[in-house]
Amino acid sequence: MTADHDPASRLARALASLRGLSVGDALGAQLSTPGMVGWLRRRELPPGPWRWTDDTEMACALVAVLAARRRVDQDELAALMAERRDPERDYGSTVTQVLDAVRAGDDWRTASARLFKGRGSWGNGAAARVAPLGAWYADDPAQAVHQAEISAYVTHQHREAVVGAMAVAAAAALAGDPDGPKTGAELLDGITALIPRSAVGQGVRRARDMLDYADSSTVAAVLGSGRRTSAQDTVPYALWAVARSLGDWEETVRITARAGGDVDTTCAIAGGVAAARAGGAPPADWEADTEPLPGWVPGSGS
Repeated sequence: MTADHDPASRLARALASLRGLSVGDALGAQLSTPGMVGWLRRRELPPGPWRWTDDTEMACALVAVLAARRRVDQDELAALMAERRDPERDYGSTVTQVLDAVRAGDDWRTASARLFKGRGSWGNGAAARVAPLGAWYADDPAQAVHQAEISAYVTHQHREAVVGAMAVAAAAALAGDPDGPKTGAELLDGITALIPRSAVGQGVRRARDMLDYADSSTVAAVLGSGRRTSAQDTVPYALWAVARSLGDWEETVRITARAGGDVDTTCAIAGGVAAARAGGAPPADWEADTEPLPGWVPGSGS
């Protein structure tokens, strides 16, 4: 591992991933309107400005906590996400329940655990926000996976949702390491080696087997594209798109979006992971069309 573990270098990597996540999220939000994915099929873009969603807002909170604590502090993360929650950012109903309860004074452990009759949410939200954490720990992928697990529990306590976050963090950590995987197959193999056996893990292995498929719709029919908003229905496809076009941020997001589904979430995941890789920044005009990051994010320059 040659990625720098200096806090300033870690923050720079996390911010690069966060910007990629926000552009993917904001573009995906525009494309979520029926018929809008056709813009990408015509190699065109929808008119700006593009406004990002809850995925970016929660990722901003995660980066802010890492910058302040150099690790995930669950209590601080829950409090900051609750404080910064903007109801107009398209938050899902389950995470809204948790964050509203935290804002009202409840413990996040109780609020998150009582979802779905005590089983916890298996949604894709914890995975959608976590790529910058993986980029932060590009010098230590095992720690990225551990910290991602800790971060997920604040809002998602079902094991598949937790493993989904672990898989995305592993992907971003591996992508952010200059000595990391050189091919898509190596990336997906590396993720599989870092996460527990699970439906998400099975999906990542299937994604690896489908890297020679060119039709994203066919792949999405097998892996899912977030239509069920579960981690296992979302994460494998987004990571397939990253691996399929490793090193090309724009093509990664175009491939991700073409299959439809939960487009802002899949594009947030793919955009965040792809931007963790050196040289993986979004096109300048795409970033210019995207709403800036909030000024309360350390180092954002907004």
